[in-house]
Amino acid sequence: MLVVLLAVKEWKARPAPDAEVAMPKWMSALDEFTAVKAAGMGVLLSALNPKNLVFIIGGATVLPQFDLSGSDQAVAWAVFTIIATVGVAVPMAIYLFMGPKAAETLQSLKEWMARNNTAVMAVLLLIIGVKLVGDAITGLAA
Repeated sequence: MLVVLLAVKEWKARPAPDAEVAMPKWMSALDEFTAVKAAGMGVLLSALNPKNLVFIIGGATVLPQFDLSGSDQAVAWAVFTIIATVGVAVPMAIYLFMGPKAAETLQSLKEWMARNNTAVMAVLLLIIGVKLVGDAITGLAA
């Protein structure tokens, strides 16, 4: 239930459509990173992101309930990992395959994400929260 309330809080905190959204200083600093620093920051942000931790913990607690063999579990985790990397893989593919147009496309994507970050997080938190509440209700009813 706490996650659902956090989703509501995030939704209410989103900026108005015409509001100027300032890029956080730490995010602006990313433009100056070398490839090694960017990779390190990516690992750090991925590992410490609460949203990612919720997904990982959720997967770790649900997967054993299916009584899968070791190889089936490995396949499930591989699929999970591939899906989890889409957020990084798409911008990288844009950069690698679009050539000179990539900078404009990535800048547009960056601006959209900065403007809509709060709304995206609110929706994700709502989905996670509703799923957790539904699982709790199902568990209590059983």
